[in-house]
Amino acid sequence: MSRAVIYKEFGGPDVLTVTDVPEPHAGPGEVRVRVTAAGLNPMDWIIAAQPEAAEVWGVSLPAGFGSDFAGVVDEVGEGSEQFSRGDRVFGGAIAKAAADYAIIETGPSALYELHRLPDGISDEIGAALATPGLTAAATLDTIGVGPSDTVLVGGAAGGVGVLTVQLARLAGARVIGTGSASTFDFLRSIGAEPVTYGPGLADRVRALAPEGVTAAADLFGAETVEAALELGVPKQRITWIAAGVTVPDGIRWSTGSEAAPGALEKIIRAVSAGDIIVPIAATFSLEQVRDAVQLQAGRHTHGKIVVAL
Repeated sequence: MSRAVIYKEFGGPDVLTVTDVPEPHAGPGEVRVRVTAAGLNPMDWIIAAQPEAAEVWGVSLPAGFGSDFAGVVDEVGEGSEQFSRGDRVFGGAIAKAAADYAIIETGPSALYELHRLPDGISDEIGAALATPGLTAAATLDTIGVGPSDTVLVGGAAGGVGVLTVQLARLAGARVIGTGSASTFDFLRSIGAEPVTYGPGLADRVRALAPEGVTAAADLFGAETVEAALELGVPKQRITWIAAGVTVPDGIRWSTGSEAAPGALEKIIRAVSAGDIIVPIAATFSLEQVRDAVQLQAGRHTHGKIVVAL
């Protein structure tokens, strides 16, 4: 037997239970990953809480929990010889991450990609990369950020925001990031000029950048979208990522599935080189998964919440 976080009904953190399940094994075209860390994302607890969100992602009850993971390949099925036992890897797989083992397809039709994790990068950081990295890359691709841009990033201190800010800075852009006053020192440390979110955001941004804002990404809700429109940013250079948020027509929603090929490899090279940092806000044990979700759902942490196995 092995452990997995399972929920049998939709709801808040209390529906999550650490359950003994039969130990899975890799079949043809699959590898088994012994999971060492799982990184939490808002989508994880949204799927667990909302049946309509679960349906969108193809999740049905009873369900596993978590999407992003890092670990070690310990079984290799026929046709997956591009991986070997002992390979350190990271990736994303909906409803599979928070468990002792994850079975991952590796063939050309695989829904999720498995990536090697270089030496020198911890499992906790690896577990924090897949969904936020792909989403950040797709967000910036959508609005086309370059050296001549001043970019407004809403929710800049969150898991996706941290990477979005740093990727935009690597592209040469000036970045203004929204957050609470408690995040300001942190935002400055990753290259963003901080501004408080809330009513009057457009006026505060206008005072900080009187020459104007050229692009915007809202990584939390729709407030930054509204501020960007008020600041005269063209619709085609505004994007958002939060499901269930209503924005004006002509603004494109960004998803990680639209990231350019090689986006994660580019990010992992930047992390290895020290050009991007991936802050881990807190680490919990598998048995503390409810506490981890409660903290992550509060949206007040600087960086990622990780469950270590």
